[in-house]
Amino acid sequence: MYKKIIIPLDNSATDETILLHIRKLATLTHAKLVLVHVADGFAAQLQDQLNLADSEEIKNDQAYLDQVGASLKKDGFKVQAILVQGKEPVDGILAVAQDEGCDLIAMATHGHQFIEDMILGSVADKLRHHTDIPILMIRSSAK
Repeated sequence: MYKKIIIPLDNSATDETILLHIRKLATLTHAKLVLVHVADGFAAQLQDQLNLADSEEIKNDQAYLDQVGASLKKDGFKVQAILVQGKEPVDGILAVAQDEGCDLIAMATHGHQFIEDMILGSVADKLRHHTDIPILMIRSSAK
């Protein structure tokens, strides 16, 4: 079935929604979990070009990934955590999925309404239009 599942995390309450579901799926399939967060703030976008030290955003994002990864590892899951910088979220997620050979994208969605998605955009919507990898989307009730 699934061998490698990529889980985009945005360091918000919605992450817990997908992590609850993915624990069950990964237990059944023995899949490796690839956690990914795309840091897309100003400093993250320009860090390489300007040779900047890690910003607080980057440090916090890495600490969050490390904490989630450690929790999953403690429960016996095989986990890899990747922090992507300087890319748009969709491009970063898809690049990691391709590079790591992931066969499922599992993510929580914020459940925006149509107008909010038009204005804010939707990573989930853009992902589904730019990949052939199956996507498991769970709507989060977290706000």
